[in-house]
Amino acid sequence: MAEINEFIKKRPGLVWSTTQYDKLSEEVIVEAVLNYGNFKDVNEIIRILGIKRVAAIFWEEASKKRSNLRPEVKHYFNLFFKKYVGNP
Repeated sequence: MAEINEFIKKRPGLVWSTTQYDKLSEEVIVEAVLNYGNFKDVNEIIRILGIKRVAAIFWEEASKKRSNLRPEVKHYFNLFFKKYVGNP
């Protein structure tokens, strides 16, 4: 978990509501990167966690009745993960 916390610590603009980067969960970090990160950030988070884990977190968050994922982000990554991982 330390590598993912170091990753987000270097990108404070993605989670501006806190400075306690060591206490952020994988879910919060993945959501922030997908919503506000660039494609380099997305590739890095996939490298750290693995594409299957990132996809699982995405699908879990996207399926919630109240999701913080923006609609266009939800649509894009739904197509992206279906292509590269398969259906949830």
